[in-house]
Amino acid sequence: MYGLDGEEVAYADFNKQTYIYPQPPFIDPIRYAEGVYENALAQQQVCKQNLQVCNTAMKGFPLEHDAPSGVMIYTRDEVEFGEENTLICHVTGFYPAPVNVSWTKNRQKVTGSSINVPYPNKDGTFTQISRLQFTPQLGDIYSCAVQHLALTEPLTKIYEVEASARSDPGVGPSVFCGVGLTLGLVGVAAGTFFLVKGNECS
Repeated sequence: MYGLDGEEVAYADFNKQTYIYPQPPFIDPIRYAEGVYENALAQQQVCKQNLQVCNTAMKGFPLEHDAPSGVMIYTRDEVEFGEENTLICHVTGFYPAPVNVSWTKNRQKVTGSSINVPYPNKDGTFTQISRLQFTPQLGDIYSCAVQHLALTEPLTKIYEVEASARSDPGVGPSVFCGVGLTLGLVGVAAGTFFLVKGNECS
């Protein structure tokens, strides 16, 4: 598997006997030279031999299970009602791989989602990203449920189209109060300055 900046660029699919480029269509494609799959096939044999050695050395050791440390659900693009978009369920910090991700829309299971092969993190855990094409409609509720060996029940994240498509109602008042407070402090400082200067002159 080849990666770049924490993203999976391409990987060898030994079942399909070809090299797969899983990047979504809006990404400029990267292609590797001819023979990249054959090279991966040769490396697979090395990995199998190393795995046998490790399995023998680690025999009797209990397997470690790390539940996902982070699950996020968000949209690829800014939401516009009626415009096709992509929901992304980002799962990271789990071991071993993989996770299973299922989607619902208004509590009904939906199909047609995709998921990348597990991407290794620097700490030895993995990351996987599941994508679901959808058309936002006011009031729709989506969820992604993550299942893993270390979880006793799925981790579920909710995405509400109504809440996410509108701007945060607290932003306007917060900005207004912040500006008002700043102007007030400036006024107090200026008043204090002139009061002190006036006392000095008298």
